[in-house]
Amino acid sequence: MKKLILGIAVLSTSLAFAQTTTKSTSSSDVRFGVKAGMNVSSLSKDAGLEDQKSKIGFNAGIFATIPVAESFSIQPEILYSQYGAKIENTDEFTVLGTTTRNVESYSTNLDYIAVPVMFQYNFVPNFYVEAGPEFGFLVGAKNKGDRTTTVTTGSNTSTSSASYSDKIDKDNLNTFNFGVGLGAGYYFTDNIGITARYVAGVTDVAKDRQNGSDAIRNNTFQVGLAYKF
Repeated sequence: MKKLILGIAVLSTSLAFAQTTTKSTSSSDVRFGVKAGMNVSSLSKDAGLEDQKSKIGFNAGIFATIPVAESFSIQPEILYSQYGAKIENTDEFTVLGTTTRNVESYSTNLDYIAVPVMFQYNFVPNFYVEAGPEFGFLVGAKNKGDRTTTVTTGSNTSTSSASYSDKIDKDNLNTFNFGVGLGAGYYFTDNIGITARYVAGVTDVAKDRQNGSDAIRNNTFQVGLAYKF
């Protein structure tokens, strides 16, 4: 809860700054908008995640663009953002002439309320680059996938498949995620633009990890559309 309050405070401070920015910018310069797009996310690899692939998700939310100087702006955002990864595991063993092969393909879905605070520089009025921190608050976690088991004894083979969806115990996960974002955007009109951003996770997804084990961090590439009012 303290971390959620911290994120809200960061966003509130940025929005309040819009009301007290330098005299060179007027209140009409502050622009509010909505945005949505696609996430291509993964988890940093450790010894247990060699077979992971990127997972497709989405992000959507609101933002405010606050000019602070000529060509410079701050853009705080509140987004619902889906992170995670797609993972494939295969194991095979033989006992008394019977071979059992298990193939599992599942997605780890980590859903966050993300609060990026991007510092933007406009090379030209309709094109910018950006960098800044992102504060994330975990709101949902589950594994969803399919499991196929093939049993072979001599010339006889049987196969069974099952789908599942299991909630991940959030007590084992850090509910706060910190990342660093780098991106760019281009506005085709005064209102409509395309955005792209890469967010590299800094904090470990897992809580209370054993000493000597590798941290697992969120990483995602985002592309989408933005609309300024």
